[in-house]
Amino acid sequence: MSFVEIATVDELKDGQMKMSVINEQEIMLARVGDKYYSTDNRCPHMGGNLSQGRLEGTVVTCPRHHSQFDLSDGHVIRWTDWNGLKLTFGKLLRSPRPLKMHEVKIEGEKILVQVE
Repeated sequence: MSFVEIATVDELKDGQMKMSVINEQEIMLARVGDKYYSTDNRCPHMGGNLSQGRLEGTVVTCPRHHSQFDLSDGHVIRWTDWNGLKLTFGKLLRSPRPLKMHEVKIEGEKILVQVE
């Protein structure tokens, strides 16, 4: 694994997200206050584009089925916005999985993300 420059500190404002492709892998970078978080850009539920979702604090909501994850550690907050039998069936097809997080470090003005 190595660190790759994904952005500069002035590219994202607080509450913004962006997607970059590194080594043919979609990586999402988010800024919350003065902290940066990085994860795979595709939602583990059904592949929604997380960078096009909603960011509230460290919680990102997928635009496809409204799955929610905490960017501080990737854990699942809500697997989908489905309920009842649809939710039960959906969990059988795809059990809840956390986001794959990437370590972020700042060097000067550069934001670096660790990728495989």
